[in-house]
Amino acid sequence: MHIAVSLPPFSDAATLVDLAVEAERAGWDGVFLWDHLVFQRQSRLDVHDPWVLLGAMAQATERVRLGTLVTPLARRRPWMVARHLTTLDHLSGGRSVLGVGVGEPSDDDFAAFGEPADHRQRAAMLDEALTVLDGLLRGPVAHEGVHYRVDTELLPRPVQRPRPPIWVAAIAPHRRPLARAVRWDGVVPLTGFGPPTPQELRSYLAGVERPTGWEVVAMWAPGVPAHEYAAAGATWLVEGCWPEGDWVAELRDRITAGP
Repeated sequence: MHIAVSLPPFSDAATLVDLAVEAERAGWDGVFLWDHLVFQRQSRLDVHDPWVLLGAMAQATERVRLGTLVTPLARRRPWMVARHLTTLDHLSGGRSVLGVGVGEPSDDDFAAFGEPADHRQRAAMLDEALTVLDGLLRGPVAHEGVHYRVDTELLPRPVQRPRPPIWVAAIAPHRRPLARAVRWDGVVPLTGFGPPTPQELRSYLAGVERPTGWEVVAMWAPGVPAHEYAAAGATWLVEGCWPEGDWVAELRDRITAGP
């Protein structure tokens, strides 16, 4: 099982890049960034763009997987995400990963900018955007749908072929997001109350026919042994934190201690 760290990009930009370097040095397998514009207005957080940070991390590291957990495609044009992801794949020598989801919070990260706040509309946009994104990463695209119209080709292609992995967030116990994730390269199972326990993960995945190489990217609940997640079906385990208090120092201590 691979072990990664998830970084909220809500601190000094150079500090976040340093944390990625420290994670690679300490033996972690991946560094992933949240993708928000404001997150929570009342918190007044300094929020940095994950793609710029990932580009800097790609140049400062050699081994760790790099990507977003997760990018809400409903507020990002899929062709721009394809361009960001491809560039990151070249900068990193084929180490990029894209996590996607419907996105939250619907008020401060969507409605406040005139973006769709309705969950079902964003889910429909996500499905269509994934089709467009996948096509643009592979070759020429001629697509005319409800939300997107594309007739072009983007070059260069990514280093990874046919494209970098795409992991899809799914909120347990809902089955429709899980069915969406099965069509792609992996699932990021979440709950409304924090990381899933191994028991919750096992229950959510029950009955799912997993394609070969399909990843299960689980957030790591504090105090739970990693092997219990592996036994429940996880292939990636992701250590994270909530951005409050002295979270940067606490996360740095956890990173330097190793996975």
